[in-house]
Amino acid sequence: MEFWGYKRKEGRAGIRNHVLILPTCACGSESARIVASQVRGAVNIVFNTGCSDVAANTAMSQKVLTGFACNPNVYGVVIIGLGCETVPHNILREKIRSMTSKPVVSFGIQEEGGTLKTIEKAVRAAREMAAEAGMQQKELCDISELLLGIECGGSDATSGIASNPAVGELSDRLVDLGASTMMSESIEWIGAEHIVAKRAATPKIHNQIIQVCKAYEEHLKAAGQDCRAGQPTPGNKAGGLSTLDEKSLGCIRKGGTRPIVEVLAQGERPVKQGAVVMDTAGYDISSVTSMVAGGCNAVIFTTGRGTPTGNAIVPVLKVTANARTYERMEDNMDVDLSSIIKGTKTFQECGEELLDVILQVCNGKLTKAEAYGFSDIAVDHVCRFV
Repeated sequence: MEFWGYKRKEGRAGIRNHVLILPTCACGSESARIVASQVRGAVNIVFNTGCSDVAANTAMSQKVLTGFACNPNVYGVVIIGLGCETVPHNILREKIRSMTSKPVVSFGIQEEGGTLKTIEKAVRAAREMAAEAGMQQKELCDISELLLGIECGGSDATSGIASNPAVGELSDRLVDLGASTMMSESIEWIGAEHIVAKRAATPKIHNQIIQVCKAYEEHLKAAGQDCRAGQPTPGNKAGGLSTLDEKSLGCIRKGGTRPIVEVLAQGERPVKQGAVVMDTAGYDISSVTSMVAGGCNAVIFTTGRGTPTGNAIVPVLKVTANARTYERMEDNMDVDLSSIIKGTKTFQECGEELLDVILQVCNGKLTKAEAYGFSDIAVDHVCRFV
């Protein structure tokens, strides 16, 4: 199975060919937004951190920023910094250059003499990159080039019994074809982690999955917190989910049944093909952010309550099995899987249909969030001061 994509020297093919306007810190985000608005083919992210932070959080921010730049959907990068942030734009630029052969340039607002002068230079650089990107032709790429992020958010009772099993079927089909899939949100394995661990390809991976959940609960307990205080969310409860264990049993269905070949830290790139999992927060936007930084070139997102979430770099395909949600939020939902609930289709049949939809997205079809230009970014901080 093949799709039309953009070949990258570093590995996986891109299904988009963006010029990324990348702020190093919150102070560069507005300038990055303005630059992207002036250049066709450019996208920006809004970054809410990057300065005045502890070392572990700075390292996480750098992992996310470099991961964004190296994502296969990105052709080239224009970095905009302020000049006094923790990691200056020129250092980030050289770090990215050491990891990829993509064109990368950077500008500092303080060095250039203010916002307008920075924007002028950055726009010129971005336009040149966009012109070069427009010359790159799509090529036939094997499905093994696809790394699909699998996400859920705003879950309700229909998620665990319909949309998540359908996406799990999709994951299994993709893995069987040679592609890779990534499930995250490790807090939402808790209570079902033993079931996830049974899928481990090796005893070491089995123990890693168990330890991820144990470590998270111990970390919160040390701070006097309980993950069950925030999980399930009020929306989950209104949708019929009563406990974290019940939510987890539904959440893990979206990962499929194939052997898990790798356990990744947040924002880490997989080195193995197949089904992988990433240890991320239980906040869907943060989880998607980490998977995009880890190299996913597309994300499928199940929801029962509905969500508008999108990502500037990667198309986010949103599916629901709740007929009322699809009707109410048709502007945001891409696929209606309520036929599973109605009994007119099986989740296996819907998984096969989702494979066709994902191929359409890989070949250039825009998701609804993508067409709106939505860009939701959240970096999970490993250290917080309360």
